Amino acid sequence: MRKFALVVGLAVAGATGAQVDVTGGQTSVLLDTATLSSAASLDLSGVSGPVIAPGNLGANSVAFPINARDAASLPTTFSYDPSDFLGTFGGTIEHEGSVLFNSDTVEVGNFTIGFDAARAGTLGGNASGFFVESTVGIAAILFDIGAPSQLDATPSSLTIGADLLVSPEFGQFLFDNQLSSSNLQGADVGDALVQAVPAPGTVAALAGLGLMASRRRR
Repeated sequence: MRKFALVVGLAVAGATGAQVDVTGGQTSVLLDTATLSSAASLDLSGVSGPVIAPGNLGANSVAFPINARDAASLPTTFSYDPSDFLGTFGGTIEHEGSVLFNSDTVEVGNFTIGFDAARAGTLGGNASGFFVESTVGIAAILFDIGAPSQLDATPSSLTIGADLLVSPEFGQFLFDNQLSSSNLQGADVGDALVQAVPAPGTVAALAGLGLMASRRRR
């Protein structure tokens, strides 16, 4: 079975011992097209917008640019403290570009990766609280991200590996539109792998500027 994987790569500098920011890069996606076609009647027909094909996951993958923190629309705001990722992470990772299905009649795109504590523990206890949301076409949360099988947050990199599960919202959409014979919520439609390189956060950068100014005064 082909898997749905997601890779976030960021071309930025590292930091040590302070809040760090996701600032750019791309998310590569490899869809489990066989499962989507057989279970959800969704047949991949193309991509649109600034989508890169192929992405970094092989010939059948695509990649979505990550919006900058100063983007006019949907700026990325995700940040974390490497010393306490689970206690400090927040914000969203935003993307541009769409995926089209069924002769381009169904669109999902401009994806948000975010977190909602109320979603954690749902779907039979498998949902981590992280989700993938489409903001164009089908404007809804498409996938809940499962509990990470891999989590490594350092000052210079962030790696998260987990399953992608059909969200209750997307499952209901597919059922209501007669694309599936039942609500597929919780179905594992692939894997997600987030790989990010952080940059110093605003607070850390300001502290560094203050330290340099102090040294100059001396």
